[in-house]
Amino acid sequence: MRVGPEAARQQQAPYLDALSDYAERAPARLHVPGHKGGLGADPDLLAAIGERALGLDIPALTYGIDVGVDPTPFELAQRLAAEAWGARRAWFLINGASQGNLAAGLALAHRGPDVVVQRNAHSSVIDALVLAGLRPTFVAPELDAELGIAHCLSEQALERALAGTPSAIGAWVISPTYFGAVADVRALAAVAHRHDVPLIVDEAWGAHLAFHEQLPEHALAAGADLVISSTHKIVGSLTQSAMLHLGHGDEALIGEDIVDRAVTLTESTSPSSLLGASLDAARRQAAVYGRELLGHTMEVLRRTREEIRAIEGLDVLDERLSARPGVFAYDPLRLAVDVRGIAASGYELARLLRVLDDINLELYAQNVIVAAFGMGERRLPEAARLARALRAAVERVGVDPSGAEASFAAPPPWGELAMTPREAYLGAQEVVRAENAAGRIAAESLATYPPGIPNVLPGERLSAETLAYVQRTLEQGGSVRGASDRLLRTIRVVVEDG
Repeated sequence: MRVGPEAARQQQAPYLDALSDYAERAPARLHVPGHKGGLGADPDLLAAIGERALGLDIPALTYGIDVGVDPTPFELAQRLAAEAWGARRAWFLINGASQGNLAAGLALAHRGPDVVVQRNAHSSVIDALVLAGLRPTFVAPELDAELGIAHCLSEQALERALAGTPSAIGAWVISPTYFGAVADVRALAAVAHRHDVPLIVDEAWGAHLAFHEQLPEHALAAGADLVISSTHKIVGSLTQSAMLHLGHGDEALIGEDIVDRAVTLTESTSPSSLLGASLDAARRQAAVYGRELLGHTMEVLRRTREEIRAIEGLDVLDERLSARPGVFAYDPLRLAVDVRGIAASGYELARLLRVLDDINLELYAQNVIVAAFGMGERRLPEAARLARALRAAVERVGVDPSGAEASFAAPPPWGELAMTPREAYLGAQEVVRAENAAGRIAAESLATYPPGIPNVLPGERLSAETLAYVQRTLEQGGSVRGASDRLLRTIRVVVEDG
């Protein structure tokens, strides 16, 4: 079958090929890193990851790879990524989607200090507010009192927030969520553009959406201006690699040069060629084989959902979720299981699954557990393995007929934002006992993990209810990101005058 020039280009992996060519030439490596392509590596490291991987660990500014004749293989790889996702420009990130959020915040700060932010943003968005000195107006997503989770932002909520913040210079939303809920990004983009601000979408969990027509529309196609894409999560590049995509919207809203400067400011001067090569290869696989791979994966997961739904006491989240407020569509590559009908919480079930069959989940909460599946999993043996283990676990813990009908007490309301995150993070601070922290202004984030969404932000007043909620999460087996004291015996707070 003959293919057009664009399709033929997508079959290339220019950056990966250039690295391979360099390694195969066996050049004199009179440059870093000190392992010299493997010859100087620790023997155990060499045995663990192999001489081939170490040979591809090549520094930046190497002729014929990322400097030399224009376009270099690295530049061409990023251009191919932009074509694949339909972006005006794409940047490879070597510090994960977190780096994309940091760069987005710095890019927005060129326009002014005020920004509208979805409150259940990832903790890296809050880090961006601190670094960029932005003053957020937080807007609450739709909360699901039945499942005890947060969904996406409605266009009405965004409209109210932007109308109430006429000085806003951008709107920052999340889609899909950890649980697979997808926002109506097209409607959110229309709201943002009516207010002459760019729409930034943290699409960390949606890098695969562009490659199958049965999946929800991806953010760039829906009109988003800047999209953070955690390519490693589903598409399959190496951990810590990601991309940042600039849309085709109004250059005046967010400019390419400004984004480029922000990416440069937040990246290492020694970027990992292995991470970059994995992005190049993952892009090629997605562009050339993504539709086929995704179609197979969706079918296997469809059958797996039926199998899990047949287990007494369990249910699954699926396209029915789109009928709930704040959910426009559902991403079927997230396998989320509703555990309210069994006599165990999601925390307890996660521990039991590890004991029964060494099954390690992406996320577990009180009412829901989440298994993540990659786009390129050709046989998906773990799907059947999970279903078997769930059946065995339910037989052990039993069914709770009243549990499925009960509503879960959602996390307490977010506290009052008394100062900007940057002011609180950099201001005068002291450490107090957790039991004495209620009413004080937090100087650090408290983000229960999973899923890493802050319950408390720097600059928010702490409440006894929130502190108790976070402590319960720790007791049940979760952890807290951002806290200086990971056991939450003490908390860092702002020193207030008087």
